[in-house]
Amino acid sequence: MRKYIVLPCAALLFGFSYWGQQPSQTQSSPANQAPQPAKSSADSELTNLLDAKIKAEWEAIKTKNEKALGPLLTDDYVAVEADREGERYKWKVLNELQQSLVADYTLSFLKVTKLCQEAAFVRYEVFIKFPPKSLVPFEKLLVAEVWVNRDGQWQSMHYQETKVK
Repeated sequence: MRKYIVLPCAALLFGFSYWGQQPSQTQSSPANQAPQPAKSSADSELTNLLDAKIKAEWEAIKTKNEKALGPLLTDDYVAVEADREGERYKWKVLNELQQSLVADYTLSFLKVTKLCQEAAFVRYEVFIKFPPKSLVPFEKLLVAEVWVNRDGQWQSMHYQETKVK
């Protein structure tokens, strides 16, 4: 009876170990291609720079500081927020800033993908807290932004958010 249990278990174990092996270097696979270089210091600098800019962006929203938020956005900036009210251009975002209910925020999982020398795609998660008397106490959003370097200044050109439960 023990043989009937041990043999299938051994076969399964052998099968998993065989199929779980990495392809050999002689096979044609993406692993055979030249290894990708480690993240360069320029990429790290860009990540740090955009991380600081995004924190400044959210701080300006929290403090309702139009003068701090304006320069972070391009003139052709477009935001698509999760409220289903369509596109918001820079002028509308700045006009609505005083009605913002953001009491606090936490940013996490920032990932910067450099698209070219003058553009980067940034994604992150933001956890927003609203004032105690708000109908909704908090909200979690996944955010994607396109940042561009115009005249030596990195600015947000496009903002897209998705609500997460």
